[in-house]
Parts: sequence; C-alpha cells; structure tokens
Amino acid sequence: MKNSTYIIFCIYLFVSISCNQQKSDVDKKQIKKKPLGMVWIPGGIYDRGAVKGDTFTRKDEQPKHTVKVSGFWMDVTEVKNKQNKEFVNKTGYITIAERNLDWKKIKKELPKDTPKPHDSILKPGSLSFHCKQHRVNNLDDYSQWWKWKIGANWKHPQGEKSNIDGKENSPVVHIAYEDAQAYCKWAKRRLLTEVEWEYAARGGLKNKIYPWGDDDALLNKNANTWQGVFPTNNTKKDGFEKSTPVKSFPPNDYGLYDMAGNVWEWTQDWYDYNYYELLSKSKLNTNPFGPEKSNNPNNLNATEKTIRGGSFLCHKSYCTSYRVSARIAANTNTGLEHLGFRTVFTPSNKE
Repeated sequence: MKNSTYIIFCIYLFVSISCNQQKSDVDKKQIKKKPLGMVWIPGGIYDRGAVKGDTFTRKDEQPKHTVKVSGFWMDVTEVKNKQNKEFVNKTGYITIAERNLDWKKIKKELPKDTPKPHDSILKPGSLSFHCKQHRVNNLDDYSQWWKWKIGANWKHPQGEKSNIDGKENSPVVHIAYEDAQAYCKWAKRRLLTEVEWEYAARGGLKNKIYPWGDDDALLNKNANTWQGVFPTNNTKKDGFEKSTPVKSFPPNDYGLYDMAGNVWEWTQDWYDYNYYELLSKSKLNTNPFGPEKSNNPNNLNATEKTIRGGSFLCHKSYCTSYRVSARIAANTNTGLEHLGFRTVFTPSNKE
C-alpha cells in the first residue's frame, strides 16, 4: 500500500513538473516576441471576486469563484491620445461622440415615455464631469455632476474650447464601446475579458484588495483618485485633478500602470449583476468570456458592458472602484470623460 502511494506521488510530481516546464517554455517563447508597449501576462489560476476584509465589497463582486486564465500580451498602459490620433489619421474613423444623434435609437435605451429633448441639445457631444459648488446630499443622483457637453469628444475632453495639446501621453477618453472595438480591429488586438483584467490587475498577488496589497494608506502614492469631499472639493493630494499622463504612478508586479484609478477601462464582457452567482456553481471556470447579454436591475433598458479599474473621480464616500474586484456597467453607446481602454493580444498555438 505504501509503495502504491509512493508511485502515485511520483507520477503526480512528474506531471506537475512537466506542466510547469511546458508553461515556462511557453512564457519564455512569448517573451522573445514582445510586441511594442506590451507585457506578457503568464497564465494561471486565481480566485476572482471580493476578498475577505474588503469593507467596500458590493453584491455584484460576489461570490468569489475560481478561474483559470491562459497567458496573453497586454498593453502596459491605457491607449493614449497620440495612439488614437494615429488610428484616426490613418483610417478616417469618426467616434460616436462626433456623430449626429439619432433620437429614435437613443430613446430605446431610456425609460418609456421619456420626452424628446430640444433639438438644440441633440447635437454631437459626450458626458463631462462638472465639480459642484455646493454640498451634495444624494450621491446616488450622478446627474448632479455629469452633464451632456456639446462638442465634447476625444479631441476636446471638456468641450469645444478644450483640446489635448500637451496631453499626447494621457489616456484617450470619451471613447464608446464601438470606438474601442474599431481601434482594436485596426491594431489587430482585442479588449480584455473581465477575468483577464482582474487577473492582470492583481499582478500575481493573492487575495489582496488593491494592486499593491491591502494598505489603503498607500492609495495616493499608487493611484490617481479623488481626495477631499466628492464632488465639491478635490484637494489634489496626489498632485492631479483629472486624468494624468500614463506611468505617473508605480506599476503593479506585472509591470502594468494605472490598474487602479486614472480612467475606467472597457472590457468585452456584457455586464450581468448576477453573473458571479452562476460561475460559483462550477469548481473551475476556464477563460470565461462573460454572459450572453447584459442584465442590470438598476437599468433594465440599457445595453451595457463591464468597465474596470476606477478613475480620478473615485472616492471612499462615493466610488471605491480602485479596488481590484470592483466592477460597474457602462452603456455601450456612451463616451465619458473618465473612460478609456487598453488592448490585449492572444498568440495562436502555432506561434
């Protein structure tokens, strides 16, 4: 009996070493082919979802479930203004924020019987943040600080009179989901899945709240977020008021910058409030690509994808989405002043 146990142990050990060696060989092979501006994220298994001790956990981050992720190449930073400018110059692409509005399409995403706005408002633009001058009692009403800004787009983040001069290395924003997909097609890349995003954001750390660990006292040194009283007073303790140039804060252990704060990032997954409940029924989920459609009980009419990472507007009193497990929904047809993206590249088996 003892010999049988020993033989089984030896077989297990041999298989484990062989698998690890194969994984190592794959990683070494890919690292030699490094695409510009990307880093290789080695595959692995981890527990996705809210971790113990995270007092800001939300229901859609639970329950925790085990997932397996294959290796992939990932942008070190969010896509920058200068990269998007190159894409636009070479393709002539026009973002959604620059296009004329179609009320027939817009009203499908709104509650029934929503009145049509005046034609003077139905002009190309996007949603921009406006700092309030007085105290806000209801932080659930985000319409108090988000305003439709005519003329706001990736070239004019705060409206027609603004520009991106000197901001070539800042993340491109006011990018709707369709815009991000168009860029990916041109660059021969794709958006991350949610499971890839969280795995990469953790940087190899296990069961930690933030990309750098559990110490929230290190927030201002590691992420561009809101300090002071939201949304009336930003003390700019971290040195910035809005988005920052990429690489302004330290990277995580995978060498990825701004996986917490700065601007939100699109993923390719539909947002489903209850999706984690479904995945938790399996012992191991391999490369899940998200639900088949969006499901948000708070916004039943919308078509939404999941965004990750938080932004310069995140604050402990309002939005604590600089936490690794945090996830929220965003309408696919809308750009925002604090929403961008980054891309990944998955090598084929023949490479």
